[in-house]
Amino acid sequence: MTLVPETREVLLKHAAMYETVDFLTTDPSYFMHQVKQPQNQETMALIASVLSYGSRKQFFPKIQYILNSSEGNVYDWIKSGKYITNIPDNNQCYYRLHTNHSIFVFLQVLQKLITDYGSLKHYITAEAHDGYTAIKAICKYFSMQSAHHIIPKDTSSACKRICMFLRWMVRDNSPVDLGLWADIIDKRTLIIPLDTHVLHEANKLSLIQSSTTSMSTARKLTTVLKEVFPDDPLKGDFALFGYGINH
Repeated sequence: MTLVPETREVLLKHAAMYETVDFLTTDPSYFMHQVKQPQNQETMALIASVLSYGSRKQFFPKIQYILNSSEGNVYDWIKSGKYITNIPDNNQCYYRLHTNHSIFVFLQVLQKLITDYGSLKHYITAEAHDGYTAIKAICKYFSMQSAHHIIPKDTSSACKRICMFLRWMVRDNSPVDLGLWADIIDKRTLIIPLDTHVLHEANKLSLIQSSTTSMSTARKLTTVLKEVFPDDPLKGDFALFGYGINH
């Protein structure tokens, strides 16, 4: 499709307005900026991303608890198994649909991954070559280890939180995203983190006509955003967020 000039200008304007350091204070990407060293940052980012749903007032403290428990060294906290002293393996609620047990299993699988591969980046380097195959690789590993209640088992859904995590890891030259994986994944191959809010704004702007938050819809919307941001389509994520705030 060909976008009208007015829509293009709206997207460019809001992307520039909202991709700023100030964005971090109310966004879960904040947590990966609170730790040092790439292995800590990518590990903290994955944990923050999978817990990022519902009310920020509710899930921010749950992510903060993990950051505090690890004393800022979340990679070692997981790899060494120290997490078992902070996350009991029981069926009490941790956050909404997630019990302590489901978080415990997720961390157990993450421990296995970083023990076997050294880091999340090393795993993705071995198993993926672009944004979509990186999503598939993450889903596959956690599903094979029976942790699919935290990570989607496949790419039939939009995998919003995995797409968000990959945006954080791959996009460089950003005050928000870290770009730690810019050398292994081309940011032009990333897929928009799609949820009902993003879909609503995209429909309002006539970027797409869909009522389904599926991977197919996410890929179609990403293709449209490439018309405005050909070298960095997920800059459009900030544009749609900003447009939603102002309209």
